Amino acid sequence: MPRTIDRAETKRLISEGAQVVEVLPAKEYGEGHIPGAINLPLKELDGETAGVLERSRPIVLYCWDSI
Repeated sequence: MPRTIDRAETKRLISEGAQVVEVLPAKEYGEGHIPGAINLPLKELDGETAGVLERSRPIVLYCWDSI
């Protein structure tokens, strides 16, 4: 279930093995992102592209502009 989390919760989830996903276009991902984050641009996000994610692990989805 999607929900907004704060920085402390983000850090906790990442330290516990959450998948980190940057949703901006590839060019902006290349300009800077959280270490270990994968890039799944929002405009390209669908069932096929999301297939790289493990459903059993939490996912932290973010947009660099909002950090």
